[in-house]
Amino acid sequence: MKILNWLLIIAGISGLIGVRALEDHIFYDPFLNFFHEADRNMPFPDFEWGKLIVNYLFRFILNLFFSCVVIHFWFKNRKWTVQSAVLILIIFGITFPIYLYCIYTQFEIGYLFSFYMRRFVIQPLILLLIIPMFYYRRYTSENDI
Repeated sequence: MKILNWLLIIAGISGLIGVRALEDHIFYDPFLNFFHEADRNMPFPDFEWGKLIVNYLFRFILNLFFSCVVIHFWFKNRKWTVQSAVLILIIFGITFPIYLYCIYTQFEIGYLFSFYMRRFVIQPLILLLIIPMFYYRRYTSENDI
């Protein structure tokens, strides 16, 4: 049973890696090259709002699913899995409109600010905070600190 849990954790992490590795093949994101190019004078890309938003939402849903798989099988606590999903949804609900505003203003707010807002939208960064948080939570509940 422990082996199955580890295999499912590895499958979740592999899913997250797969989303990242295949991003240029499965998602419409004209800003991918814009942010990866070293030339900051690259022209602002043309894009379709509807297609862009749908693809960001699709990517978010995939990242959310794989993140929840990792959390669930790592800690084996359904309540924590739901809490992490809600936390990830809240963070996305805050950062996605901000990033869309950055796009709308053609990154007038600042290149680096827009870059990092995009990171919160397209990458499962919150997972890196949730795992240590739940470890600490489990430690404190076991030791009654």
